Amino acid sequence: MKLKTKDLLTLAELTPKEFSGLIDDSIKLKKELKNKGNKPVLKNKTLTMIFQKPSTRTRVSFETGMYQLGGHAINLSSNDMQLSRGESIEDTAKTLSRYTDCILARVYEHELLEKLSEHASVPVINGLSDSFHPCQILADFMTIKEHKGKLKGLKIAWIGDGNNVCNSMIYGAALSGTKMSVATPKGFEPSKDVVKESKKSTDIELTTDPFVATKNADVVVADTFSSIHNSDSKRLKKFLPKYQVNSKLMASAKKDAIFLHCLPAKREQEVTSSVIDGPQSVVWDEAENRLHTQKALLAALIHA
Repeated sequence: MKLKTKDLLTLAELTPKEFSGLIDDSIKLKKELKNKGNKPVLKNKTLTMIFQKPSTRTRVSFETGMYQLGGHAINLSSNDMQLSRGESIEDTAKTLSRYTDCILARVYEHELLEKLSEHASVPVINGLSDSFHPCQILADFMTIKEHKGKLKGLKIAWIGDGNNVCNSMIYGAALSGTKMSVATPKGFEPSKDVVKESKKSTDIELTTDPFVATKNADVVVADTFSSIHNSDSKRLKKFLPKYQVNSKLMASAKKDAIFLHCLPAKREQEVTSSVIDGPQSVVWDEAENRLHTQKALLAALIHA
């Protein structure tokens, strides 16, 4: 599968057909791996990974994914690069493009990714920024399709902070024809531009009431209230206890609703142990699927 876009920075670069195709390719790669192993479609290809901040799932899934497809990954922190000594992102992008076949970057500011994309001649992938986390959403929608058999017409309830992951999930809903209801405290809504654009393709509801969001929901999603971008402990008071996903809130969704969380999770804050470790939780499938969707994305951007 070949994508029209050179880069993946938000998800909005994809067409609905491409988004669906990446999900289907991910499911195929997962089955292929468990059968006879993946074909080395990225043999002799190199992925350079730039991490300005910590990573578990993103780093390991991309590095393992490149290996399973026959390629190689190089991990660099900011301290490993001349960026830390003042070299421009423009020069860094041009230099890495001469060595590597693709660049993955996890950054504090989304604008850095945009500059990297502008000056790199090879594909650039957003491994998480303060505005978007597209790779997580590919895994989320793969997981939903595995458990629900479809995407179109389902309802997703997002509970908590309208953050970077939420922004990309709204784009995913628009690309898949999935309805989405987002419950946040006032002042913590997702990007107005993302909501406005996505409403052209699907139903996006904003509310301050978690029970409105979860009513008739097929999927309930939570994320941490404090993150690398927002570590102020005072934020918790804005979310707790109202926006905690607990058994009572899950009971207001459909009986067969599933629970997603991108991890890392803080139990008894955004979600109770009874939910994340309970029978409706699919977070470990979701975490595993990061591997398979990263491979589908890499193959589409590099191999094709």
